[in-house]
Amino acid sequence: MSGCAGGRRPAGEPSPAEVGANEIATGRRTLLKLGGAGLAFSSLAAQPALAAGAPLKDTKKRAYVLVVDGCLPEEIDGALTPNLRQLRANGLRFPRARSMPIMETIPNHVMMMTGVRPDRSGVPSNTIYDRKRGEVRTMERPDDIKVDTVIERLNRHGLRTGTVLSKDYLYGIFGGRATDRWEPFPLLPVTEHAPDVFTMRAALAMLDDLDPHLMFVNLGDIDRFGHSDVTGPLGVKALRRLALADTDALIGTFLDRLKSTGKWRDSIVIVLADHSMDWSTFDRVVSLQSTMDGDALLRGKVQIAANGGADLLYWTGPRADHERAVARMRELAVKVPGVLSAHDRRSPSLRLGPQAGDVVVYCKAGWRFSDPSPVTDNPIPGNHGHPATRAIPFFIGGGHPMVPRHRASSTIASTIDVAPTVARFFGLRGEPQGGWDGRSRL
Repeated sequence: MSGCAGGRRPAGEPSPAEVGANEIATGRRTLLKLGGAGLAFSSLAAQPALAAGAPLKDTKKRAYVLVVDGCLPEEIDGALTPNLRQLRANGLRFPRARSMPIMETIPNHVMMMTGVRPDRSGVPSNTIYDRKRGEVRTMERPDDIKVDTVIERLNRHGLRTGTVLSKDYLYGIFGGRATDRWEPFPLLPVTEHAPDVFTMRAALAMLDDLDPHLMFVNLGDIDRFGHSDVTGPLGVKALRRLALADTDALIGTFLDRLKSTGKWRDSIVIVLADHSMDWSTFDRVVSLQSTMDGDALLRGKVQIAANGGADLLYWTGPRADHERAVARMRELAVKVPGVLSAHDRRSPSLRLGPQAGDVVVYCKAGWRFSDPSPVTDNPIPGNHGHPATRAIPFFIGGGHPMVPRHRASSTIASTIDVAPTVARFFGLRGEPQGGWDGRSRL
């Protein structure tokens, strides 16, 4: 199945949950039981050494990054999301906010926590063709991220960090970076995510019992119900509407807890999505594998990593034929019905890095890719990764004086702005090597 919904894991490779269990078993992390039955957390067995300069561990500041996975900006306007709507109206909002290529879950969560583009982080998409292993796989390993995250920077300054990530592959790629992490459970089959009711229960337990300075939370129901909702193309989106209302109510509970415990006045709450969502009918499916294999130059020498609304094409033939092959792949791809555009991955505007292959192909709105098989590889109607899913909600609330009140900004904010915003809030000095690609929005 496409990297949009569930992971593509090489045969015999341990799942992120199995890797996490091994970290606990070998003493790298300590298992904690908090918040009642069924909630398990793990903490770093040894704290990292403090960075040079004054530690920040005595600060009362708290930052909460809540990702409403797959949410469309306009979905917050209606009656289903009163808590999100009020938080947005009372703080600083960015009506022109956007996800960054590839508009998928894993790369945009990585951009949130690194503040840099994929050509530097090493994570361009949910799914890649791993040239070293010779197979398509999901980017769910901690060492897939090649740079520091703001989580690690805060740890080194003596601050406590926490991750509450509903999706197995997000839990996997962020690994043991946070001081405290939730061991997600239960993970539903196929979607490989924990329902939001369990995720929020874990977030509240972490808030009450561990009180991290930074908490990074992914709420996956809106995205997962959006993928599977066959009513989506008809405009009903019944399951998604239910998920929106339920997730909003859970976020309302979280905000109420901040206020009742007195944390609100010292906090910022950053709410955004990693991408939005598009829907396609059963007859609007694009598959490029047969087109590539039907060409004499390309036959048997093109691997495809499907990412819902984007196909990443990898030339595996002779280096001497590379430039001609890239041109041919682009020429053929744009002729296929449902294709929006085909780009040389080296285009400066993409900034995806070599892990993204050689050619990036986007589908049109209302279409989806399904490679290599047009029948079995991406049967679900909900879809993202292409430009139609770029627009996202993004706003900053909270009671801390640094949060502007009742303001809208015309700035085009994006997912890469989260890490520099968090760093600015906590007063972290300096920038990552090479600087931020995003900027603080405070």
